[in-house]
Amino acid sequence: MVQGLVDSSGSSFTPLVVVELAPDTKEEAIAWLQNRITDQQQSGGAELLVEQLGPGVGAQEKENPNMFLVGATWQRLLSGAEELGLFKEFNDGSMRAFTFANKHNFKDFEGDGDSFLSMAECQYIIKHELDTLRARDETHVPGHTEAKLYPGKSIVRRLQSKGILIQIFPLHDQEELKRLSFSWYKKVKLSFQPLDAIRHYYGEGQALYFGFLEYFTLALVPMALIGVPYYLFDWEGYDKYVVFAAFNLVWCTVILELWKRCSASLAYQWGTLSRKKAFEEPRSGFHGVLGFNPVTGREEPLYPNAKRQMRIYLVSLPFVLLCLYLSLYVMMIYFLMEGWALSLHEEDPTFWTGILLFVPSIIYAVVIEIMNFIYRYAAEFLTEWENHRLESSYQNHLVLKVLVFNFFNCFASLFYIAFVMQDMVLLRQSLATLLITSQILNQFMEAFLPYWLQRRRNKKMIRKIQKAATLQDIELPLAEQVRLEADMSTYLGTFDDYLELFLLFGYVSLFSCVYPLAAVLVVLNNITEVYSDAFKMCRVFKRPFSDPAANIGVWQLAFEAMSVIAVVTNSALIGMSPQVKAYFSESETQLILWTVAIEHGLLAVKFILTFLIPNVPKHIQIKLARLEFESLEALKKKRQLHGGKCLKPRSSARAAGEEGRRPRRY
Repeated sequence: MVQGLVDSSGSSFTPLVVVELAPDTKEEAIAWLQNRITDQQQSGGAELLVEQLGPGVGAQEKENPNMFLVGATWQRLLSGAEELGLFKEFNDGSMRAFTFANKHNFKDFEGDGDSFLSMAECQYIIKHELDTLRARDETHVPGHTEAKLYPGKSIVRRLQSKGILIQIFPLHDQEELKRLSFSWYKKVKLSFQPLDAIRHYYGEGQALYFGFLEYFTLALVPMALIGVPYYLFDWEGYDKYVVFAAFNLVWCTVILELWKRCSASLAYQWGTLSRKKAFEEPRSGFHGVLGFNPVTGREEPLYPNAKRQMRIYLVSLPFVLLCLYLSLYVMMIYFLMEGWALSLHEEDPTFWTGILLFVPSIIYAVVIEIMNFIYRYAAEFLTEWENHRLESSYQNHLVLKVLVFNFFNCFASLFYIAFVMQDMVLLRQSLATLLITSQILNQFMEAFLPYWLQRRRNKKMIRKIQKAATLQDIELPLAEQVRLEADMSTYLGTFDDYLELFLLFGYVSLFSCVYPLAAVLVVLNNITEVYSDAFKMCRVFKRPFSDPAANIGVWQLAFEAMSVIAVVTNSALIGMSPQVKAYFSESETQLILWTVAIEHGLLAVKFILTFLIPNVPKHIQIKLARLEFESLEALKKKRQLHGGKCLKPRSSARAAGEEGRRPRRY
């Protein structure tokens, strides 16, 4: 457990969140921020508890003294849970938005409710309360005249943009982290991941990623089991892979539709499926001319949409097209190298020239990873420069840029070999080399390198702690735990993890009929990915704030788009097989027409399957409909009690079973 503290007012609390200010922050700014954090909500404060972190063991002068621990009373946390509309399990088994008036009707609420909320939920509530601190009549941050403030604007975002606030991060719970680590990655086991425990500790967004990773791995098992005998017994017969390609067509559609149902079940169980999305505030990096927002009525920066569109279409789009051209140019160099190696082997076939045949593909795979890495930073810079107001808009444009380039960079050569050169032996060799090389590089970059860098950063701190400790298994002092976690790498989210799975899904769904072992390699990669990602989350990165996600977001659309491309690709590969060509030996035009017709028919079947398989299981639909009915009944009773006046609840789910209105303060 995190050690308890006592704040300046004498109230005891468990520190949950760390706020680190710059070492040169003025004293008046620190006092002002502390007052705003601890002030009552009626006065515009967050009504939280805060205490400055003391010096650590063997404290040094270079240690930042401006580190603060933030917590809250349980009454305040429960109040925040209602304000955020957190869904919890009701006594009847349904998931409902928490209300303080009905707190004892929720499952697991006992006594004062001091164990009702998970630590991740408490930290999420505190982060939300800090983010919603608004400037009132202050014109600038006290002591920092350059940091101007505007009425109604977020204080925390302004402090971050001006470099006064370095970071805000949630603390780890060492005991709970040990239990999670042991059940997650410290023992090799043939069982499912502890998704509920991951969700409890890290939140729904992280749990959904690991849930999708697990689901994708299990979905690949049939492909792997079928692929092994195809690879072993039909190595030379490309025409035999027609059946495998047909299986591919059904597989890539069905697994994505079934994942929607699985995702909906998890989201309902975790209380995020019906949760209302909070009003999205402007990004911290958003800038513009000061004006009034017509929706909120608050004064905030405004930026013309026409100017943003000009930046997108006149700068970002040409840049992306230029990068695609460079990728195409590098691909042609790869084919020249491939031809040179092949000519050497044909002139004098030896063991070494046989090995040389694989060298161009390995070099090309490494170059692809380097180009993807460089382009990622360029895409982030361009998307930031486009000045999107909302974080969701920023993420959508960034994902689109990165996906287009990565898809072209990773798959263009395979499409060229398959449909222009029509060399299936080279296609098989190139796919195997690209897949194996990219997996080795990704495992090195994602697992070994971060661990090695983090070990170097932490070695000095750990030595200092061990030297000061007199017992071997002494509990890590709070000050040292905070400073140790503050130096850890910041977790940047699941973007790169989903991107890797997207590319692996592409390798399997597009061309595994030519190289059936692709599914086997991806299964092995995903198994190691589970353990390496779990290790990074528990040992390398700071603990991220909970992300109450209901699905995998825009990545679902990305995977579905890939499945559509897979239908077209596999249909074309089937049409190119010698076995199919033999039926249309007299008319190539007729072959093309039949291939296109079958491809359109398969796409129609795909969309019919999408329509027939409901996204939400029937039993969950019934529970949601029952909850909506109870909400309407509760609203009718409220109207009758108030003389027929229409009272609009903050959410329909929150109105269900609510007996009275909670007092605003506790």
